[in-house]
Amino acid sequence: MPRGARLDYPGTLHHVMVRGMEGNCIVSDDDDRKFFVTRMGVVAAATGTTVYAWSLMSNHAHILLKSGPEGISSFMSKLLTGYAIRYNNRHKRHGHLFQNRYKSIVCEEEPYFLKLVSYIHLNPLRAGLVGTLAELQLYPWSGHAAVMGRIRYEWQDRDYVLGYFGNRESTARKSYADFVATESGLGRQPELTGGDLVRSAGGWSEVKSLRKRQQKQFNDERILGSGEFVRGILDDVEESAKEKLPAASTEIEGEKRLKQACEESGIALNAIQSGSRVQECSALRKRLALDFVHELGMSYAGVARLLGVSPGAVHQIIKRNGLKI
Repeated sequence: MPRGARLDYPGTLHHVMVRGMEGNCIVSDDDDRKFFVTRMGVVAAATGTTVYAWSLMSNHAHILLKSGPEGISSFMSKLLTGYAIRYNNRHKRHGHLFQNRYKSIVCEEEPYFLKLVSYIHLNPLRAGLVGTLAELQLYPWSGHAAVMGRIRYEWQDRDYVLGYFGNRESTARKSYADFVATESGLGRQPELTGGDLVRSAGGWSEVKSLRKRQQKQFNDERILGSGEFVRGILDDVEESAKEKLPAASTEIEGEKRLKQACEESGIALNAIQSGSRVQECSALRKRLALDFVHELGMSYAGVARLLGVSPGAVHQIIKRNGLKI
């Protein structure tokens, strides 16, 4: 399925997940871990990014942040590029360290903020890197120790997290620890890593009720929140990103538009998909490429698969027609 455009603008709460290429490790020892954490702090301060929670695992990392004036892309690019260069040089390796596209989920603060903080901070416990909650409080590669006051990072906004639990730090820390302990019994919560229609609608019974009433529930895999929140986020971005509903993926919609265009123009579908350079085929292919990228937000690779050309050819079409995607 084609990847949607990233929702990237200042002041947005994101749950970011980054993984090693093909599941490989992104840290080899504590020196790597120290550099990753240090760089995260330096880049956060430089880009005005606020970090609330984080955990660094062997082959992936989670960060809960609010993007700064430059947006999340600037923060992640500076963090991952600088770290990867240093890691490769140190370990005398070549090639990509991280998967090419990190995952970022725009999050509705209420009611997900605290659940995301605990979910991210509990990663080392779930993975068996620490054995108990007491050990987690001392574990240096998760933001939990900072919230509990065992480690200090100027760039991690622990005060905002503790503010949910009271005005006095000592009682707030205890309430936070109690909350994390309760959440630790819930195990893995896959709904916290992406948009989900059932959750957003309020449960499966509500989904069925919506369908009976023939009402659309806004849902987008890039957003964690209620249907109303999803609608509000998508209203703030270009029209081409709106109404990404579960009824049909962009790829299915692209196939539908392709078949319809071929029927209306009298051009055989296999002529388009075989890469034919007949003028009529080239003209239709150009029109559809612009439509798929600009209107549906499809990737060049996804468009190329539908139209029987290379991603580079799609890029040239977009470039020649002055669209910046």
